[in-house]
Amino acid sequence: MEGKEGERKASLCVRTDLACEAGRGEEVEENACSLEGGITVHVHRCRGAQGGRYVTVFCGKVTLLGEREKASLSRFLSGEIRRMAEQILGRPLDASTRILVAGLGNPHMTADAVGPEVLRRTTPTRHLKAHDAAVYHALGSCELSMIAPGVLGQTGIESGVLVKGAVDHVKPHLLVAVDALAARSCERLASTFQLSDTGLSPGAGVGNFRLPMNRESMGCPVMGIGVPTVVDSSTLVLDALERAQIPVEQYAGLMEVLENGRSFVVSPKDCDEILSVTCRILAGALDHAFGVGEL
Repeated sequence: MEGKEGERKASLCVRTDLACEAGRGEEVEENACSLEGGITVHVHRCRGAQGGRYVTVFCGKVTLLGEREKASLSRFLSGEIRRMAEQILGRPLDASTRILVAGLGNPHMTADAVGPEVLRRTTPTRHLKAHDAAVYHALGSCELSMIAPGVLGQTGIESGVLVKGAVDHVKPHLLVAVDALAARSCERLASTFQLSDTGLSPGAGVGNFRLPMNRESMGCPVMGIGVPTVVDSSTLVLDALERAQIPVEQYAGLMEVLENGRSFVVSPKDCDEILSVTCRILAGALDHAFGVGEL
């Protein structure tokens, strides 16, 4: 691609929250792992320009997995989550470790409900420490608490402000923010999980960016966990034209139309099933990584 139209296309086309699609980072490592149940996952690891770490796990369509494969994938993700948490904190997790999980998003909008739905299936343990210390220590879990702050239109308060209030009260060693993401490729939907030690921006998956949740804004280390649920409509069109190998000069006139349509996002027709399966897998992973419970 040459000229201004090529530059515009390049800047427009890359609308993604996935490091593996955005070419975000250096020291890229990719490998495939065979898990129990016969499932193979592809893991992409990279270090960002600012030093942040990203781990992307591609597992194929989760809705096609059997129960044994889902449980195996959940256990694998739990290992990745725990490993990154220990890297962030610089020490092993134990019963004294305070973890706060923030489930971000709108529970009434399927494509944006990843955070609240994951929390609904995850087991908090913080209250047990005060009410039944013997049971708490027998579990061998971290001190796990959760908050689902909703969205600005529901509460009139930025989700980041509500989460910061919970952080100030709980004083966690680590904040884990779970949210929906946007992908460039439809193949990534219902098949990808991304972890990062740089936090995330609430509402990123539906193009509704708010106060970033990171170490600077929250006052504690933040791990971001995201699941791509949508593709930007303009990105989808341009990606299809690229796949068809149509020269850029033949559709350069579309640029202005596509730029004006950036407020539209596309989700799969079976997004309800995708949300249910994905959130069960991720909630099981959080339980295994920080607390108790089975998928």
